[in-house]
Amino acid sequence: MTGTVFVDTNVFVYRLDTREPAKQASAQRWLEALWEQHRGRLSFQVLQELYVTLTRRLDPAVDAGTARSVVRSLLPWEPVSMSSGVVEAAWAVEDRFGLSWWDALVVAAAQVGGCAFLLTEDLQHGQQLGTVRVISPFEVGPELLLGGR
Repeated sequence: MTGTVFVDTNVFVYRLDTREPAKQASAQRWLEALWEQHRGRLSFQVLQELYVTLTRRLDPAVDAGTARSVVRSLLPWEPVSMSSGVVEAAWAVEDRFGLSWWDALVVAAAQVGGCAFLLTEDLQHGQQLGTVRVISPFEVGPELLLGGR
């Protein structure tokens, strides 16, 4: 399988969360593979959620300076910006698939960003949401989509 992979917030959080070593290792493998192959994408919504989760919801929380460095390190992934096109697409996804608004925004950003896959644990693995297929990073490894590794 080929295509660009949109990465949801939870994958980035697990990479830094030491409380779940198996999920941390899976997230690390996925993110390294996506970085190496230049196939990962995200959105500014994901970056915002990541910052808030790291600094306010993670226990223990990450200090603001470290969280900012993490967010800055992901800017080369060419985040999809919030736009009227993303909002319109999110409404269509929300109506068609019955997703929450926040999940619909993630799916819409993946669609607008031209991604074939959405890497997340928040939706059903294998689910097809319009042009985007959901992949759980904890059910399959990156070799499924990216080969090698």
